[in-house]
Amino acid sequence: MPTVVSVMAPSLTARPAMSPVGGGGIVLWADTRVLTCAYAGCMETGSEGAPTERLPTAEAPTAEVPAAEASAAEASTGGGPSPAAAARGDVEWRGVERALLRMRRTVLLLTVPPILAAQTVLLWALVGPVWTLLMTPLVALTVFGWFALGRNWRSWRYAERADDLLISRGVLWREMTVVPYGRMQLVEVTSGPLERRYGLARLQLHTAAAATDAAIPGLVPEEAERLRDRLTELGEARSAGL
Repeated sequence: MPTVVSVMAPSLTARPAMSPVGGGGIVLWADTRVLTCAYAGCMETGSEGAPTERLPTAEAPTAEVPAAEASAAEASTGGGPSPAAAARGDVEWRGVERALLRMRRTVLLLTVPPILAAQTVLLWALVGPVWTLLMTPLVALTVFGWFALGRNWRSWRYAERADDLLISRGVLWREMTVVPYGRMQLVEVTSGPLERRYGLARLQLHTAAAATDAAIPGLVPEEAERLRDRLTELGEARSAGL
């Protein structure tokens, strides 16, 4: 709230002179008049208290942040988001490759249906066709697994911030892992035979605490290697700063 100063002066012969200091001030007026000064302006009132005139006062200058400083902050993070953008939550989330979903669904089709077919034939031959109805819940569970794999694939995403890496996954139970760059001890890229068949790689993160280890599956080898090199460089820089 602005500070208000009111001064009442007896009859004077001089005209009023105003000397504002920091947007407000004290002024002597002829006749019996009151000048109320505040940061928003000065209001002259007569002896009856009726306003007669509003006098302007100096406004405090406002400072603007140059746009060059914002771009310099972006460049200093090595291509990642700036600290200001990370503080605002402006992070770029990235998903994993769709080939990961195709690979997992292929594994589901190559394992569960043959087992169900073998059990159905065995029940038909040993105890009769009625007992094959016991396979119905398992068939429904297989169909549910097909769609559940799709939802799980969509839940995987990661984001690079100025000081840490975010990994989010899960459908029923959402899980968010925050891996600080300074706590990373080892970053490796692995790719098994089935993953290589689909052109995928897995990024494995090892930290100082085993409970905070994390992994990102379903990456193309180029992206996995880029993340490995960048995270290793940032981890070494943060460790040296500590």
